[in-house]
Amino acid sequence: MIKRTLYFGNPAYLKTANEQLVIEMQETGETKSTPIEDIGLLILDHQQITITQAAMAKLLASNAALITCDNTHHPTGMMLSLDGNTLQSQKFQAQVDASVPLKKQLWQQTVMAKIENQAALLQVQREENKILLTYAREVKSGDTENHEARAAAYYWKRIFPDFLEFRRERYGPPPNNLLNYGYAILRALVARGLTASGMLPTLGIHHRNQYNAYCLADDIMEPYRPFVDKIVCQIIRGNGRFLEMTPSMKTALLQIPAMDVKLEGQKSPLMNAVQRTTASLAKCFEGKAKKILYPELE
Repeated sequence: MIKRTLYFGNPAYLKTANEQLVIEMQETGETKSTPIEDIGLLILDHQQITITQAAMAKLLASNAALITCDNTHHPTGMMLSLDGNTLQSQKFQAQVDASVPLKKQLWQQTVMAKIENQAALLQVQREENKILLTYAREVKSGDTENHEARAAAYYWKRIFPDFLEFRRERYGPPPNNLLNYGYAILRALVARGLTASGMLPTLGIHHRNQYNAYCLADDIMEPYRPFVDKIVCQIIRGNGRFLEMTPSMKTALLQIPAMDVKLEGQKSPLMNAVQRTTASLAKCFEGKAKKILYPELE
C-alpha cells in the first residue's frame, strides 16, 4: 500500500481522535479526518498551523515523517520515529560494526546506480550520454577517482535547456529552488525508510559531517535524485524560464512519493521502492546480502 503525503499550506489545527488525524481548517471552518496509519509524510507549510503533541506522537508511532517549512516555504526540519523497527538495537549494531571495505563497496554500487540513472535521464532528454555510461562502468570501490563529481559536471551542463544557463548551486537561481524542494521531500522519504528498516540515518557509508543528522539518508538518496530531476525537467517544459515556485509546481513535486519507478523489473511507487532499498541495505550490513536494491530510471 502506498502511504499518503499530506501537505498543509493554510492555517490549520491538527489533532487526533480514534486513530484519525483530525484537520480543522481555520479559514473555512471545515473539518476533515484521515486514518493516521495511511500517512507516510506530513508537510507543514504555514506559520499558523498548530499540531497537538498527541497527534505528533501517534504519527511518529505509525512511522510517518513530519516536515516543517520556514517562512520562505522551504522544508527546514524533520521529525522521525526513534523506534521504527522491532530489531532496532541488533540492526544498529550491524550498521556500527560495518567494515570499511563493505562501506566502500556499498558506496561504489550507489554511485554506479546514480550515474546510470543520470545517463538514462539524459537519454530521455535526447542528450548524449555515452560518457556517463562509461563512468558508471569504471567506478571503483569507494569511488576513489571521484567519478560521481565528473559525471555531475557533465550532467548538469546538459540536463536543462541552454537558455537557463544552469549551474547547480544550493542557493542559486531557479530551477535550483525546485531541485531543493524535491530533494528535501526525497531526503525525508529515505530517512523514514532507514528508521523503518532499523538503521541510524546519522551514520553514513560515505557522507560524514558532524553537523548533519542524516548522512546515511544523503548517501542512499543519491540514485533517486534523477527521479526528482525528471519532474523538474517536466516543469521546465511547461514553464520555460518562469520558474519561481507556484502552487502547481509544488503539486507536481509533491507527487514524488507516488511516482512510478522500476525496481528489479517491476514498477512500484517511489516511496515503496525506497522501503525496499533501505531493507536491502540493512541486509548488506547484516551480511545477508551483497547488493543494495536501487531503481532504474526509464
